[in-house]
Amino acid sequence: MDEIGLFPLNLVLVPGEQAPLHIFEPRYRELIGECLDFGNDFGLLLEDDEGMREVGTRCRVVEVIDRFPDGRLNVVVEATERFQLLEVTDRRAFRTAEVETLPDESDTPLEDEVEEVLAAYARVVAAAEADLEDLDLDADSVAYQIAARIDFGTEVKQGLLELRSERERVIKLAPMLNQAAEAVEREREIRTRAAGNGRVEPL
Repeated sequence: MDEIGLFPLNLVLVPGEQAPLHIFEPRYRELIGECLDFGNDFGLLLEDDEGMREVGTRCRVVEVIDRFPDGRLNVVVEATERFQLLEVTDRRAFRTAEVETLPDESDTPLEDEVEEVLAAYARVVAAAEADLEDLDLDADSVAYQIAARIDFGTEVKQGLLELRSERERVIKLAPMLNQAAEAVEREREIRTRAAGNGRVEPL
């Protein structure tokens, strides 16, 4: 169990994912300032109209892009590992909490399950004609790498974050990726038909 500063946002980062943040509120300038001064992590949690979630990721600042005279910062952060929220403590200007690491259960995906999710991912990338970095197939989680590259929205991403095994994530991702690929392919076909004759023919 550990106490860390919290940064609730309408954002989900999975382990290994990086994102830029603009730090402007005084309490979060204090939090990020301490992370920079002492090498601390902070806890990123999804917070939206439904409130603050109980599973988030520890993050560290990996780059300071801009420091403004009024104290604002543009930084790049990287998520490292998941945590479970135990108790919000509110001992500082920013929210704090007692948390514990949330490890995966030892349920690894089968080879054909991995092949299926990789094929579905490749289909999405091809349909979108996207230029994305190659996946590291030797890393702990292929699913997290895919979730960091494909924008499923915060709710879906939070659901993936809360799953307790890589196998669960891989199995859940494959059909979602195929649905995404179908949607992109349909959109491209409609655009092509419209450009070709000035009207969209029913599919």
